[in-house]
Amino acid sequence: MNKTELINAIAEKSGLSKADSKKALDAVIESITGELKAGGKVALVGFGTFSVSEKSARKGINPRTKAVINIPAKKVAKFKPGADLAL
Repeated sequence: MNKTELINAIAEKSGLSKADSKKALDAVIESITGELKAGGKVALVGFGTFSVSEKSARKGINPRTKAVINIPAKKVAKFKPGADLAL
């Protein structure tokens, strides 16, 4: 499912127009992104938790040249599904 299909599903299930569904989805994504950028986490009970994880700097190997390269430290977004999100 892509973003357009998700917007259509939200509109169908909520009774909102597609334009309002797009605004709602964009607001949710923007809110989650903003909280993660601030270093916080977002817990949606029954769905899961979005958080930020820090990866330390490490050495890697360029597969083409076999040269050793330095991979800098970075922050990445993480999602941990909740127990109720059983597939």
